[in-house]
Amino acid sequence: MPTITTAEEATMLQLQDTASSCGLRRSYLGTEFNQPQVDKNFFKPCRVSIVDDAPRPDIKWNPSYVTFVKRVDRLAVLASDRPTSLPEGFPASVDSARVWSGSDFEKPSSYILNFSEDDIKEIENGLAYFKGLPGDHGPDDVTKETFPLPELAERLKKIAYDLHFGHGFAVLRGLDPDRYSPLDNILLYLGITSYIAETRGAQDYDGRMVVHIKDMEKNLPPETGRPSPYSSRAQPFHTDRCDILAMYALGVGAVGGESLLASSGKVYNEIAANRPDIIHVLANDDWIFDEFLSYPKWQTGALLFDFGAHGPSFCYSRRPITGAPFSPHTPGVPAMTEIQAEALDMVHFTAKKHQISITLQKGDIEIFNNLALFHGREGFVDDESHKRHFLRLWLKNEEMAWETPETLRSQTAELYEKKGLDAPPKWDVDHAPPVPRVITRHMRCS
Repeated sequence: MPTITTAEEATMLQLQDTASSCGLRRSYLGTEFNQPQVDKNFFKPCRVSIVDDAPRPDIKWNPSYVTFVKRVDRLAVLASDRPTSLPEGFPASVDSARVWSGSDFEKPSSYILNFSEDDIKEIENGLAYFKGLPGDHGPDDVTKETFPLPELAERLKKIAYDLHFGHGFAVLRGLDPDRYSPLDNILLYLGITSYIAETRGAQDYDGRMVVHIKDMEKNLPPETGRPSPYSSRAQPFHTDRCDILAMYALGVGAVGGESLLASSGKVYNEIAANRPDIIHVLANDDWIFDEFLSYPKWQTGALLFDFGAHGPSFCYSRRPITGAPFSPHTPGVPAMTEIQAEALDMVHFTAKKHQISITLQKGDIEIFNNLALFHGREGFVDDESHKRHFLRLWLKNEEMAWETPETLRSQTAELYEKKGLDAPPKWDVDHAPPVPRVITRHMRCS
């Protein structure tokens, strides 16, 4: 049990225990001792005991297929009362263009827009127009109006439509980032993407609007745990917290680093057809998400959500659920169940079965619907002349955006309305965040 050192801590633990016995999840009674807060939306029967060494399923952040198969076989023997129908309100299948398998894209031309020399000239003219505007303007001021692209606009609008109502992803190819300064690279990146999704989201509580995705190992003390955006390790399938995700490749590694995408609609359809009981598990809101603080604190929620006319889709990252070697669970945070472990890995390996692997080139802008697709990446190796360095944006197209499920609306307010930030929006133009930000485990997405 946690050590109680003050009267305030004792009072809070007593309040939590009382609330839990009344059917209120402890995790929603704030553990800031002087500011207890109750979330009225989470009155549900659930009593959770804090234990420091909770037994956990054998499940890894980057999962093992052998372990997954053994778990499936073991649970098949034990489980005799699995649901044989889908939860109420969930369709038998998603039927739309966002349902695909990687083998459907034999021709990369179906998702790559190659910029011509005239296109590049138009982009550079748009950049010059923006920089020539009177007054002091920065990245926040880039819009369709301040960065005119008269010929490209319609093609970029078509890409926006495909992201929301088509297969959900595109690669824009032909830029040479070495031709531009760090600031100009960000400005033209924002100018192009403003025609696809103009609203930009803050990516951390410090208000960072762009994140530099690169291996930071040489910049950190030995044995420092790094979230995946700042490492070279492979990443399992997950989603971020935005509507549209964009990555601009300022540089690529010497080996590896392929971008992996998978249709969440395809994953849903296959699991719904073969294991409807797993859909129940994924849609239940009893998943534990570790907040990775110095004391045990967590949130609960679902992994699978109803996106209205677009059908069911997923929103989660594995690390807060499984922990990771570089980010172990906080002692006292409850463990997931074996059935949840089976469901989580089933999603991953179904996505892997239907993935498309894209080798991005220097200068590419990859952009996709984060609500329609899972993404991951292969591990990579840099050398002196080939260093992977991507700029990530979280975006939203206000006209075409999918309707946000009610349970996800609070995070939308954080991202796009900048609510709850510790600082005004900021732009790290030519560098990654400071070391304390890089090594923190309390992140929105990793």
